[in-house]
Amino acid sequence: MNAVRPIAVKLDQDTRDRLKRLADAKDRSTHWMLREAVAQFVDREEKREAFRQAGLQAWEEYQATGKHVTHDEADAWLAKLEAGEAAAAPECHD
Repeated sequence: MNAVRPIAVKLDQDTRDRLKRLADAKDRSTHWMLREAVAQFVDREEKREAFRQAGLQAWEEYQATGKHVTHDEADAWLAKLEAGEAAAAPECHD
């Protein structure tokens, strides 16, 4: 079981007041609001970093192999997906 440990966050008074007003409006504690905000931020940033890493990995693979799809191939595939058709991604080639 993971231990829950406190952490201090320094906020200016305006932000604290805004947080308190929002928490009151939502019938939540400021503690709950901060925990929720941090959880959402961490989830979003983890996804953003995973996307960035996937892009870097794809770029490295392209540099190593030269395999790619053309703009026209990708555009045609995306047009089919947009139209609701089930379409396999185009094959990469030299």
